[in-house]
Amino acid sequence: MELVILCVAALVTSLLTFFTGFGLGTILTPVFAIFFPIEISIALTGVVHFLNNIFKFTLVGHHADKRIVLRFGIPAFVFAFFGAFVLLKITGLGPLYAYTLMGKEFVITPVKAVVSVLLIIFALMESIPVLKNIQFGNNLVLGGILSGFFGGLSGNQGALRSAFLVKTGLSKESFIATGIVIACLVDFSRLGVYLSRFSASGLQENLTLVIAATLSAFVGAFAGSRLLKKITLETVQVVVTVMLIILSIAIGLGLV
Repeated sequence: MELVILCVAALVTSLLTFFTGFGLGTILTPVFAIFFPIEISIALTGVVHFLNNIFKFTLVGHHADKRIVLRFGIPAFVFAFFGAFVLLKITGLGPLYAYTLMGKEFVITPVKAVVSVLLIIFALMESIPVLKNIQFGNNLVLGGILSGFFGGLSGNQGALRSAFLVKTGLSKESFIATGIVIACLVDFSRLGVYLSRFSASGLQENLTLVIAATLSAFVGAFAGSRLLKKITLETVQVVVTVMLIILSIAIGLGLV
């Protein structure tokens, strides 16, 4: 049942990225968190995210702007490492608070609290028009630093990346392809840190699950690129946002 749920979530999530504005990591991380500790969920989602981006790169990567990839992508690559390192550090911190609800004890940990807040922020940034249209100027180095760091820390960096790249004057095809290449760099950097620390994360034990989820994401990406590339479903976006916020709050409160 766990395998089916995660595969369906990966397929639907990858599909949604083409017409709701959400990133794969934003939706898939909370779903993984239902079954795994939050830091492991970020790592496992990162694997699916990276492989899915590699797949997208084979489709549109030739449109990427090399100049922007270097100016934005190199700082992003470096600071993704630091963000992932911070994730490892807060994972080892003691609980912030423990409480009992309906006879069961729940624990609020620093890593769950931090990731919960970041998931809510990025979910809102990727869905609310006012926040979605925020532009931070064309300081590509600063953009790379911020998106890389938060990508390493929580797995979410697409909204920040877009806010900086949107003013670069790239064509639609180049904008998408450049973002994919940068995302690959961030994923590669953070996964190196995650996997070196999370040898007990269950990656090998859950390799079948990760492969199945990745293949499901490929199917969703392919279907999205063919069928739904020009569609925006605001109702779906609102529903997904509400669900993400509820699930993120549950993570922060230690209920998940």
